[in-house]
Amino acid sequence: MTGASADAIRRHYDVGNEFYALWLDDATMSYTAALYDGDPGGELGRAQERKIDHHAAAAGAAGVARILDIGCGWGNLLGRLVGSHGVQHAIGLTLSPSQAAWIARRPDPRIEVRVESWADHAPAAPYDAIFSIEAIEAFVRPGLARAEKVQQYRALFERCHAWLVPGGRLALQMIAYGNATPDDLDAFISSQIFEESDLPALAEVVLASERLFEIVTLRNDRADYARTLRAWLARLTARRGEAIALAGEATVARYEKYLRLCIYMFVSGGCDLHRIALRRIDRPRHRSKGPRVP
Repeated sequence: MTGASADAIRRHYDVGNEFYALWLDDATMSYTAALYDGDPGGELGRAQERKIDHHAAAAGAAGVARILDIGCGWGNLLGRLVGSHGVQHAIGLTLSPSQAAWIARRPDPRIEVRVESWADHAPAAPYDAIFSIEAIEAFVRPGLARAEKVQQYRALFERCHAWLVPGGRLALQMIAYGNATPDDLDAFISSQIFEESDLPALAEVVLASERLFEIVTLRNDRADYARTLRAWLARLTARRGEAIALAGEATVARYEKYLRLCIYMFVSGGCDLHRIALRRIDRPRHRSKGPRVP
């Protein structure tokens, strides 16, 4: 596999659970774009819950037996799916021991978290729905040719296809290159925030899913990400002293710079935020040949 290493993931997320808890929302502790859906006075926590509810509906997850969350973060989606959507068993994958420990503080027999890569996952039974919310950005490293990126994304879709029940759905949220290329974006984020990671292009992901999944819905909510980032930055600024006490001045300054750069990327259209619902094609044609990359 050609994605970010476990060490690179841990260097980012293991800055400290308490540090992230200072500036992420209080309702879900989500580190992904919220869904404001045109609500002008919307509060961050409610917008994060709305995002999870949107993906739950897109995946048809209400009341199902088993779901998988690839890149489960601090367990926000797992908790809401079992608590508000009646999911019986929710399994989450993370490469961060700190995130797994955070989830384990409040054990729930319906939730299972594994410190494990999707590439190593071997489910005991099929899933009714699969979610991956802003994890695919870490599944390829910088510098790969387009064909190599598509091949890696294809491996992900092949596994999800094999793990899902017939007609099962995959809910995907991802940051993608918009009106930009890797050379257009500031190297600071790739070198000091999200190491060993590269964004997908929408066309690469669509191509990789061909004849495995059909796209049911697709929306670009980059304005919602800019709004989410502004809320995170405001919360971090308001509790800057506490953040410095937890993580140090240099770390806090680095995150402030990163959040400001990301706001610009989404406002300018350099990056997009895609929310995609995909349905499993139960009898894919010529599946073994894979997609052709122009």
